[in-house]
Amino acid sequence: MSNVKDERPIKDINDSSSNHLTDGKGIFAHQKQKNSYIVRNPLVIFGHFLLMLIVVVILAISIPLYIGKTIFEGKGTAEEEQIVLISPGTGIREIASLLEKRGLVRSSDIFVYGVGYHQKTTRLKAGEYLIPAYASMQDIMDILVKGKSIEHAFTVPEGLTVQQVFDRLAANEILIGNLPEVLPPEGSLMTDTVHFIRGTTRKEIIKRLREGQTKLINEIWATRSPDLPIKSIEEFVILASIVEKETGIADEKYQVAAVFYNRLAKRMRLQSDPTVIYGLFGGKGKPAGRAIYRSDLEKVTPYNTYKIDGLPPTAIANPGRDSLKAVAHSPKSDVLYFVADGSGGHVFSRTLDEHNINVRKWRALKATH
Repeated sequence: MSNVKDERPIKDINDSSSNHLTDGKGIFAHQKQKNSYIVRNPLVIFGHFLLMLIVVVILAISIPLYIGKTIFEGKGTAEEEQIVLISPGTGIREIASLLEKRGLVRSSDIFVYGVGYHQKTTRLKAGEYLIPAYASMQDIMDILVKGKSIEHAFTVPEGLTVQQVFDRLAANEILIGNLPEVLPPEGSLMTDTVHFIRGTTRKEIIKRLREGQTKLINEIWATRSPDLPIKSIEEFVILASIVEKETGIADEKYQVAAVFYNRLAKRMRLQSDPTVIYGLFGGKGKPAGRAIYRSDLEKVTPYNTYKIDGLPPTAIANPGRDSLKAVAHSPKSDVLYFVADGSGGHVFSRTLDEHNINVRKWRALKATH
């Protein structure tokens, strides 16, 4: 075995010509050159621009939307409640303009866009609405969508004639349209309160009053006492109308009905002053301040029960529920007369002598006042 050593030199690890290691500055220079290329790439530049544009557009849309939504849902500016009338056929722009002029919305445009955003533009209803103080635009939209208009009331007091009801309907400025040319039968209108919205016709109110009265009369007539001396529903209404005009006290109506039933049974004339008045003045009623004189009682008319036997040909007013019930369920009694007691009611008597005493008391009381 040879002892000769290999004398070839070992390569210097610092040899710059080595292919295994690279100068650090070269690495950084190469990366810098690569980044510079990316920045200058048109696709990258366009991508940055597009991203910025999207952000700007989103902000441009979302900020006004947020502000508009806040105003649309926020507290309104009107300090007092207001009544707003929306006529049929009014468009969303007209409605918004009206609300803005009335100070109910801050911006008509925001109201239009807000209603459109909720997809309710075509669902706003015409009507008369009460808008509460400080109502938001959304509150107002909801009110108009629900369409619950303000309800008005028309009241027919017991004892009015058909003509007097017609006069009140004619004077009502909320109702529209003409009245029927021919008056319905006396006693055929319900004495009650009916509710309606602006724009309801007068003929519609008449229709409802007639239907209500017909229903009421039929219901009470069906429950009448079986031994009543009157046999038709027409006579039932006529007598109830006379009772209605004689007294406004519900409990007294039964006694008044008993008086008339007893007089009819004895073939005595009813001698009711309200029938005299109706015979003289018809449905227009007695003029205010016009007294009834003894000579009026002597005037012959188809309605003057001082001069005719039995009942007059028609009712003399519209009777209410209490008068109808009193005539349908009059108690057994032997009273034949009644006269005012000076306190709003009446005193009843069985004989003419008792009645004359009561008449003198009433006249003396009347003379002192």
